[in-house]
Amino acid sequence: MRGSIAGIEDGIIGTAQFRPSYHGLLLELIDYLYASLVVAPLVVCYWRGTWNLMGEYIYPSDLTTSLVVSLAIGIVGHIVFNIFQATLRQYLNADRHRIAYYLGSRLYTVIYGVVCVNGWRGGWQLIDLYTTHDVLYVVLITLGCLFILACLKGVRNVMGTPFLIINDSRREYFDVPTYFKLTGSKDPGLYVLDCMFSVLVIGSLVVFVWRGLWVLLDLKLFPEDHGTSAWASIIIGYGVTGVTFSLQPLMRWTCDRLTGFWRVVVADLFLFFSFIGTINVWRGIWQALDTYFLPDDPLLSNWITHGAALLLLILLNCSNSVLVRGVYIDAEEPAGQCVVFPVYYIRLFFQKERKKKQRRLFDALERADLNSTGGVLQDKKHHHSLQTAAQQPAQQKEQQKEAHQHHIAADQNHQVIRNLEAVPLTIIDDPKSNGDHSSQPTRK
Repeated sequence: MRGSIAGIEDGIIGTAQFRPSYHGLLLELIDYLYASLVVAPLVVCYWRGTWNLMGEYIYPSDLTTSLVVSLAIGIVGHIVFNIFQATLRQYLNADRHRIAYYLGSRLYTVIYGVVCVNGWRGGWQLIDLYTTHDVLYVVLITLGCLFILACLKGVRNVMGTPFLIINDSRREYFDVPTYFKLTGSKDPGLYVLDCMFSVLVIGSLVVFVWRGLWVLLDLKLFPEDHGTSAWASIIIGYGVTGVTFSLQPLMRWTCDRLTGFWRVVVADLFLFFSFIGTINVWRGIWQALDTYFLPDDPLLSNWITHGAALLLLILLNCSNSVLVRGVYIDAEEPAGQCVVFPVYYIRLFFQKERKKKQRRLFDALERADLNSTGGVLQDKKHHHSLQTAAQQPAQQKEQQKEAHQHHIAADQNHQVIRNLEAVPLTIIDDPKSNGDHSSQPTRK
């Protein structure tokens, strides 16, 4: 759901120095459209189907027990996956056991996805069950939770698709960042507390904020007509999404020139504006599915949206976009990168291709460099034998000139290699997350 772009270079195709090429702009636009029109609807379909299926199979005759069990599954599951992420990375290693990694990692997504949905379902509906839907009450609770999140520098954790794509990267597949960024190897006790704080405090606040705005839309946006309400949310959501993506260069320029408190404030306001778009997209698609997709056979409708969406996301290599995991800190990236949304899919493909081409050129220049060095040594040896046989000043001068030219050629090859190594390779060579963030909620 939410993601960090810390570690992403400014050398992304078409975005460096705010002077993008038309090619770069086109790739960026394709990524935005892909996130908005493909990934976001699939993630919402998965969440909607899974959410409703949990209601069908977990104590369907006793709502309170069903919600408590769902909440317990969510809390315990989140903490377990947080604590054992290093163990999963160690034993499910693609470099050692590729097939075992692929099967295990996808099973991880299937199980963790159910955990995420249960955690949100239990907390969300228990709040519904024991609190009023009075507008003023909902507004105050939502603003209070949002304020606490802002004080904890955790507003970015309300982000979700379409403002991020979590690619199924082998290096970060099992990574779940915690609030205090502790590690279990150094302080196991503190690490467990860190995991619990991340899940129970930050996670709960995010659920309250999502639920608050969602309920307000239910109360005020054509409450008597679910179909019209769904379409209104879709229009508002995609309208705000388009405006947000368009404002991104301006906001990045602004945050580049701000520091400290005001940089965080501006970033949080922009992230919250994007959140309005996110929750409307989620609510609109979710409610449209409830209204129009097999309304007379809800069980089949839920199974189709759950299974088909997850399968497609796995095939598209971004199944982790369904997971809501990890905690990210507001404005932790340098300068204006704190308002750059981690929406990279097509551009990652072009980055990989460019890296391959650069590596091939690098290898060719390295071989040319070795050949030049060998030529210099051979000429020196030949020159030495000639000096021993007879003193021929003219020939010596010529060979020294040739040796000097070989040295120049070798130096030029070295310089080209150094320049290649200095080129920023389009995007994320080692992203702090794919994010995570991943990603999602609705239920979130």
